Amino acid sequence: MKRPCVFLDRDGTICEDKVYLSDPEGLVIFPGVPEGIRGLKEAGFHVIVVTNQSGVGRGYFEEETLKEIHQRLEEILQEKGAEIDAIYYCPHHPDENCDCRKPKTGLVKKALQDFEIDLGRSFIIGDTVADVELGKKMGLKTILVWNEEGGGEVPPDFIAKDFQKAVQWILKADPRP
Repeated sequence: MKRPCVFLDRDGTICEDKVYLSDPEGLVIFPGVPEGIRGLKEAGFHVIVVTNQSGVGRGYFEEETLKEIHQRLEEILQEKGAEIDAIYYCPHHPDENCDCRKPKTGLVKKALQDFEIDLGRSFIIGDTVADVELGKKMGLKTILVWNEEGGGEVPPDFIAKDFQKAVQWILKADPRP
């Protein structure tokens, strides 16, 4: 049976955006993120991270290092009683013009192959215009976690001051997946 999903950007949305994070020990999860993810899972949502990680394509760190960072992310969340279903990432340099670099749709399409997702009842939470554009292309409800970048040509469905506010909006918008 198809279930709705909340797609999450990584850097600047669920953890601090450190330029080309290349050390798992440098990963810092924002306050309230584990509780928010736990609430989404308890409400029946898939929770999937979709993230651009061009540091691999730029040669700043190896893909194995990225996998270690994502393993650390999952460990931190699990220590706090939260769990994500999957992490999909684009390791390519922006000049490669791949199909998986947000705002292109490849990462979400990969998730659709692996999970039974009800796109019409799904969401994306991100901190950039690329996240909003991806969501609009895929028919998702879009939430921009406020940052200095501001809006773009495609406005989000909701602007949240932090991750917890984004989750509260989702649970009010669709409390029973």
